[in-house]
Amino acid sequence: MEITSSHNSGSMMWFFKDKGFDDNSVQGMFRKCRRLEGVHQERASENWDYLRSIGIEERKLPSIVSKCPKILALDLYGKIVPTVECLRTLGTKPNEVASAIAKFPHILSNSVEEKLCPLLAFFQTLGIPEKQIGKMILLNPRLISYSIETKLTEIVNFLVNLGLSKDGMIGKVIVRDPYIMGYSVDKRLRPTSDFLKSIGLSEADLQAVAVNFPGILSRDVNKLLVPNYAYLKKRGFEERQIVALVVGFPPILIKSIQNSLEPRIKFLVDVMGRQVDEVIDYPCFFRHGLKRRIEPRYKLLKERSLNCSLSEMLDCNRKKFFMKFGLLEGHALSN
Repeated sequence: MEITSSHNSGSMMWFFKDKGFDDNSVQGMFRKCRRLEGVHQERASENWDYLRSIGIEERKLPSIVSKCPKILALDLYGKIVPTVECLRTLGTKPNEVASAIAKFPHILSNSVEEKLCPLLAFFQTLGIPEKQIGKMILLNPRLISYSIETKLTEIVNFLVNLGLSKDGMIGKVIVRDPYIMGYSVDKRLRPTSDFLKSIGLSEADLQAVAVNFPGILSRDVNKLLVPNYAYLKKRGFEERQIVALVVGFPPILIKSIQNSLEPRIKFLVDVMGRQVDEVIDYPCFFRHGLKRRIEPRYKLLKERSLNCSLSEMLDCNRKKFFMKFGLLEGHALSN
């Protein structure tokens, strides 16, 4: 006898209860995915068990299913398994596919032929090696949901207009920050690039920043870049010096003022007794950990009355630091 939709709904209610879902979550999933009303409990259990078998932790499954309840209604061997196997060809590590599904479970509902294959071809035309494409998609699986004709092409055209059309530069930008493909050109990327130009970055500067640290293009201008720029001016840096800092170390415009920039500058000036503009010659000063590297190395040098530039002090690993200044290699010092 054929099982009716209402019977299936009741069966699925028991399934969800057994998996620990509360009533509100269950009702929300039924509203989100009407197909659940016609799903047999056996199919849901089979799909659930398969997801667990590929490395997704049991505790994460409720969250995954809540995000994409359709996952329980998909044909296991006609849809889910082929997609997982295809994704596995893109990865190099055992848990990459499971991690990608946990981040964006909707990836399983997208067609390999209609979505994934064209996406691979699109990125290959940008000169991105296949292995790198796989890493990008598994790192940011939401890429598969974006329209190539509108969303992705618009981002690429924006990068072309920045002057990044030579030597596979666009590919390098996307590989370094696959998440950039998800942002709005008009609401986020263009306002950020316009701000960077407004503070004095030349076209070549902007290209260098985009290639070396593309993540800065997707940061909010008013929430991060403007306050950090204002802070640097307040600390006495001239506009041309700030440009040098940004080009040398782009994250300086997005680092926390309170937790990162201010403590390092205070230590540099108040403890080390140096001029604040010394960081112009070595902007990566702000990259190094204050407690892990800057303070310990400064104390060792001070104990021995040794003087050096910031780059000589910091731009090397522990072994080279010891050798450079003739220190005992066994001395306790963190990298």
